[in-house]
Amino acid sequence: MSRRFDHLADVEALITVAERGSFTAGAAALATTASVLSRAITRLESRLGSQLLRRTTRRIALTDAGRLYVEQARAAFSLIDDAERAIQGQEGELAGRVRLSVPTTYGHYRLPPLLQRFAARYPRVRIELNISNRNVDLIAEDFDLAIRLGDLPDSGLVARKLEDAALVLVAAPAYVARAGLPGTLDGLRDHVCLPFVMPRTGRYAPWLFCAEGKDVDWVPASAIEVSDDVLGAVFLAEHGMGICQSYDFIVRERIERGCLVELLPQLRGRSRPFSLVYAPHRRLSAPARALIEALSPAHDVGVPTRPAKP
Repeated sequence: MSRRFDHLADVEALITVAERGSFTAGAAALATTASVLSRAITRLESRLGSQLLRRTTRRIALTDAGRLYVEQARAAFSLIDDAERAIQGQEGELAGRVRLSVPTTYGHYRLPPLLQRFAARYPRVRIELNISNRNVDLIAEDFDLAIRLGDLPDSGLVARKLEDAALVLVAAPAYVARAGLPGTLDGLRDHVCLPFVMPRTGRYAPWLFCAEGKDVDWVPASAIEVSDDVLGAVFLAEHGMGICQSYDFIVRERIERGCLVELLPQLRGRSRPFSLVYAPHRRLSAPARALIEALSPAHDVGVPTRPAKP
């Protein structure tokens, strides 16, 4: 009697090539060769009697049948992962890997205590943490979860809002002593501002204010600008280089220690959201789901970043 699932290695080859985007990248991920993966997928296509990949000299692409098969096969592999997690160790103990990408602001100031509690509860879960201000490709780069800042585009990702982070305008006491306090929003134009260049657009991120009940997006201009790491503007401000707008959770301790002072508090009231996102078609492992719950407010639920189709 032949085994029913002796072709699972071929299925894994297909999923890996589809996720990585090429035979070469898939071979590197599975520590094999591109020719081995090509033969594995050819065997799988013969078994199913259907073409799963379109191969050209420049690229590969899933056929409609291949897309359906990969989606359901990935879900089946996730079920196997969950079954293994369920019987490992004592009840409630999880084991496995979760890959998480976060921006520097959240990675340095919000995440550590949350991850500390998670690691204490699930010591056998390995967290692979990427801290950068680059929006990773969750599928191509094999990330389970990512934390994103701001209003999310129509990306098709599933998102769970973590918080609306309040914004504060600050400068160092030394700067205020040298340049004085701006009395109004227009008065900011006479000061040294420290804008951040948004990586996606190359433009300055607007500073967000609330003036007389109305939202105002004000674009700073300066001879000094910061790119890649938004925390750089905070450190420059702390050393008396100028004024910056940052999140309250970043500058609050500095204000309490006297390293920074808040400016124009009458214009407070705006915030930016932080959200946890993941791909909807990738069935999350039990450790990834546990990490989502550990990072999320209890009352939030996952919602798609695009309207659901009727």
